[in-house]
Amino acid sequence: MRFASARTLFWRPEELEWVCGDRKIVKIKVAWIGKTKEPAIDTLTDEYLKRISRYADIAGVALKDEAAILSLASGKQRHKLVLLDSRGKQLSSEELAEFLEREQLNAIPLLFAVGGSDGFSEETRRQAGFTMSLGKMTLPHELARVVLLEQLYRAFTILKHHPYHVGH
Repeated sequence: MRFASARTLFWRPEELEWVCGDRKIVKIKVAWIGKTKEPAIDTLTDEYLKRISRYADIAGVALKDEAAILSLASGKQRHKLVLLDSRGKQLSSEELAEFLEREQLNAIPLLFAVGGSDGFSEETRRQAGFTMSLGKMTLPHELARVVLLEQLYRAFTILKHHPYHVGH
């Protein structure tokens, strides 16, 4: 497994228990396939990972291929694999917040995976715990990563009643 640049990685030791008040904080990894070609994508990725780290234990991970995603999901510390796929369920920002809140109660780390330009294989889709779509429009996979991160940040601000999300 290859990690993204040190700027991108916000990893906390697995053995520590993270709490917010009396509630555990959800652990999230956002994985993508391949190197990032655009510096602006890296900058936005880093910014949203930093923002999300106020609310969750989050890491951004660049992986070689789909097999690496499956290996991470089923590794020593299992993760619920959440695929971004055009055939997945579309969620509003509020519904994504509710999803994160439910998953936080389950205490199983989440692995959000953004595929390469060809999407995911049928085998990977079968192994996913949940498949979500960012909408019907086609997005470049690097931009989809940034949109996902922004929506994760928005979802946490919804849960914390932060004014970032004004409900429109």
